[in-house]
Amino acid sequence: MPVVMDADRMGRTLARIAHEIIERNRGVERLALVGVRTRGVPLARRLARQLREITGHDVPVGALDITLYRDDLMHHAVGPQPLVRSTDIPFSIDGRVIVLVDDVLFTGRTVRAALDELIDFGRPQAIQLVVIVDRGHRELPIKADYVGKNVPTSRAEVVAVRLEETDGRDEVTIDKTTGEDEEA
Repeated sequence: MPVVMDADRMGRTLARIAHEIIERNRGVERLALVGVRTRGVPLARRLARQLREITGHDVPVGALDITLYRDDLMHHAVGPQPLVRSTDIPFSIDGRVIVLVDDVLFTGRTVRAALDELIDFGRPQAIQLVVIVDRGHRELPIKADYVGKNVPTSRAEVVAVRLEETDGRDEVTIDKTTGEDEEA
């Protein structure tokens, strides 16, 4: 189980991404962050703290549960009885630049589901994508705007992002498995 990103590297990566977001958007005044449950939400909150430390401005943060928007709802990745959690976007997304935050970009199907759900909430000016790890194997034409680390993998590997908030520690590992895919 090789560690490809430890806690220090993850912290530096989020700081770099925060600076890239500010530079690309010429500030944070029109931004809002939306994390994809589960690990995208604490990552979005961390980015919001970084943005506040750098700019002095608070950036609103929301949480998106894409379970019912997945195209594999009845298949292997979710199963016949999906666990539906709450979506919480306590602000209007109309006219804002929404920065969608997730842990791993794999096939692109999770991002497609998140885009579908976000559009149901309104009409943002733009949607940008942040991922900590891009592991390749895209099935849809989706590309992240901000990437922590590109990690080439085989389909037989699992990229595990662990966060202090959900798992008790910060790290990214690559594990061998016999399964087809763990994250869309």
